[in-house]
Amino acid sequence: MSSLTYDRDGFTLDGQPLRILAGALHYFRVHPEQWDGRLALLRAMGLNTVETYVAWNLHEPRPGAYDFSGMLDLERFVRTAERHGLKVLLRPGPYICAEWEFGALPAWLLKDRSMRLRCADPAFLAAVDRWFDVLLPRIVPLLAEQGGPVLALQVENEYGSYGNDAAYLRHLADGLRRRGAHCLLFTSDGPSGVELQGGTLPDALPTVNFGDRVAENLAVLRGQLPDGPLVCMEYWNGWFDNWGAPHHTRDAADAARVLEELLAAGASVNLYLAHGGTNFGYLNGANLEEDGRLKPTVTSYDYDAAIDEAGRPTAKFWAFREVLGRYTELPPMPRDAPPPLEPRTLELGPPVPLLDLVEQLTTPVPSAAPLSMEELDQSYGFVLYRTWVSGPRESAELLVDGLGDRAQVFLDGRPAGVLDRTAQPGTARVEFAVPASGVRLELLVENLGRVNYGPRPADRKGIAEGVRLGRQLLLGWQMFPLPLVHPVPPAAGPGHGAQGASGAGDLTDRPVLRRAVLEVDRPADTFVLTEGHGKGLCWINGFLLGRYWDIGPQQTLYLPGPLLRPGRNELVLLELHGPRGDELALVAEPVLDRLAEQHAQA
Repeated sequence: MSSLTYDRDGFTLDGQPLRILAGALHYFRVHPEQWDGRLALLRAMGLNTVETYVAWNLHEPRPGAYDFSGMLDLERFVRTAERHGLKVLLRPGPYICAEWEFGALPAWLLKDRSMRLRCADPAFLAAVDRWFDVLLPRIVPLLAEQGGPVLALQVENEYGSYGNDAAYLRHLADGLRRRGAHCLLFTSDGPSGVELQGGTLPDALPTVNFGDRVAENLAVLRGQLPDGPLVCMEYWNGWFDNWGAPHHTRDAADAARVLEELLAAGASVNLYLAHGGTNFGYLNGANLEEDGRLKPTVTSYDYDAAIDEAGRPTAKFWAFREVLGRYTELPPMPRDAPPPLEPRTLELGPPVPLLDLVEQLTTPVPSAAPLSMEELDQSYGFVLYRTWVSGPRESAELLVDGLGDRAQVFLDGRPAGVLDRTAQPGTARVEFAVPASGVRLELLVENLGRVNYGPRPADRKGIAEGVRLGRQLLLGWQMFPLPLVHPVPPAAGPGHGAQGASGAGDLTDRPVLRRAVLEVDRPADTFVLTEGHGKGLCWINGFLLGRYWDIGPQQTLYLPGPLLRPGRNELVLLELHGPRGDELALVAEPVLDRLAEQHAQA
């Protein structure tokens, strides 16, 4: 069978020259019923290859429990690409970055506090080996050498930006070979000497990632690779967004200019991204600032890509297609996607206090000291921490060591403030006095997304160390794991009422669940306008669309049509800071570029 080979002038497949014109589209960020349409657009743009990462954390959510179904059917995705005439580049990690939760490393790795990540630590390598033992038998039949569309596999991802453990990279590459991957292996790194020194292997093709300065960056690669083809494995033609920061865009003409320069230089290229998709559920990643602040990525991964989050060609698509048409024959455009739902307004049902439901939702775990989310065998969502503080006490500051990431604090069920790892240091404080009768202290801690890039990857969630009131360590805890993958049992829905243990009537700053009914004749895409609803989560028919937060810039959540059914659909909001109005709008266009006024002026 065929295999991809190369020399200084470029690649050869089946004895014919091949310039790789690729675009990134991650199968796990797109509903599987929409793969066909999105891949057809990639091909119509003039691309001959699709690139995707493999998300280990989704495929092995618990040690030894594997899932390759539905949105995770990697083989179906690859074969769908093949039907559209696309070759495939696979990047199996184990680490992928990708602005994805923990860079796609499974959160359960963090339960072992002695494990060192992304290096030749025996415990980490053993976990990777078990994963590769399961993954590679699925990939090998898809390789070009076996008659499939997969041209090459990547070894790790941008490793030179992280470390320099050559033994670790060698273990990964040899492990791929030993499991039958007798194909081209490649690495990808930033275009600097340090990054290329740390991330490359002698027998793997080095490639580089950048967004501009084509001649300069390709020259760096040529210095590392005197006798191989030039490849920009990630041409950054857009960028991702963080909560509370402006939406990123890039002028289509400028992005097309750089693509033209790459192709004129004879390089192969992978558009990062051709189509972004969505960080559904809790699966956005985060960055860590030097001052310790967390910068979580928003739910949308639109990325200002050539194909937008809803699968529609943008101005960048047409600009890229024009450039690519000068270097390859362009296929015809596919038929237009069906129109979105007509905008409408939904009525929200009565609020149900979340804290009144915890005993129904989960079983408490007792511990002298608070346990991290990972120690509770939980990967995502929330944990409610509860303890009793004796009194009387004078006012003192509540301090949480190892907070991951945002804690709503309650005293006898009443809101007392928020501790927030995303805030400027010293600005999120909670202080309180304790009466003689004592007080029940509760912290509802939200995981906002684990760090996916940088030198400190071990980002534990919940409370990883301890809680102090003033100088005294607080011990004797109950912990209620609240992964909230599905919103809440039906028996606890509207009609349960807004009265309960959390107090009657006033639900200000208390987390509440609210439901709405959506009737549709024809399922189609739409956007949920969450602006004005504070901070929270949104589900449709039990599927968690993702997070919303009205600090922006994202003010809508993309709702793919395949998640709807003809007739009655149920939408649920978790409003973390109390009910905010009785209506929720569905709109036809995304709002990704609107910061809350106070943040825009900061």
